[in-house]
Amino acid sequence: MNSKSFPQQIGEYHGKVRDVYYLENELLVMIASDRISAFDVILPKPIPFKGQVLNQIAAYMLQKTTDICPNWLLDTPAPNVAIGKKCTPFKIEMVVRGNLVGHAWRTYHPGGRILCGVQLPEGMVENDFFPSPIITPSTKASEGHDEDISKEEIIKQGLATAEDWAVLEKYALALFERGKEIAAKQGLILVDTKYEFGKIGDTIYLMDEIHTPDSSRYFYADGFEERQTKKEKQKQLSKEFVREWLIENNFMGKEGQTVPDMSDEWIDTISKRYIELYEKVIGAAFEPAPKSQEETYDLVCEALLDY
Repeated sequence: MNSKSFPQQIGEYHGKVRDVYYLENELLVMIASDRISAFDVILPKPIPFKGQVLNQIAAYMLQKTTDICPNWLLDTPAPNVAIGKKCTPFKIEMVVRGNLVGHAWRTYHPGGRILCGVQLPEGMVENDFFPSPIITPSTKASEGHDEDISKEEIIKQGLATAEDWAVLEKYALALFERGKEIAAKQGLILVDTKYEFGKIGDTIYLMDEIHTPDSSRYFYADGFEERQTKKEKQKQLSKEFVREWLIENNFMGKEGQTVPDMSDEWIDTISKRYIELYEKVIGAAFEPAPKSQEETYDLVCEALLDY
């Protein structure tokens, strides 16, 4: 964040979007930056208020799911900052899908009927609901692309024990059901999402962000059935519009491809779309609260005195 370390800081990690600072007392500070990534590439210009949007949606959703499972979050001392418990992460992402879309559709459309060891039903069309939500895990790659993996392979490779998997599966499906309930109240359908979990001792905790536009896909419920019947494109809330713009401009993160220029007007458009996402998902007006790095640092240090 800046040249100063936080009190008791012992390490740091800079991801595509988040910066994580590890502290001595088994805590961490996570800062959601305004960086935006697509196709595993960080795009060259930040998106104003994106970090605040992600951090506040995640905090809201974590608070709404504490009865389902414990989570890592302790405090949000600044608009784009979270303080929480350091967990030992499972090196897998629990991807839950309610509809046949995205990667699942790209597997299904050419004839694939097995995804991450899960048998997919016959006779479906793009965006259809699965009979019940499915879990299609992926490995959590430290570099490069995540890879599909089956439940059996996860247990075989020791990425989770059979006992832990049973808990992860139970939590992921319950969280998805709660996410769908919250979305439905806002006229939305939670289509698919991912969850990350870790352990402290023998206890499994929900980590990172949940139900944000970066980790989830939402459809508008109004007109969904009609659009399906007419085989029209579904109206959605996610950062898919950024990926679509990149594809239209011949960029998919492949070797030799160049990220297209992002005009100030386009950056402003992306920022407004993220704010729209916040207001639609949360059901409240977004209140921009920009803080300088110095202000953010001071707020975090003050909050850490409580821990």
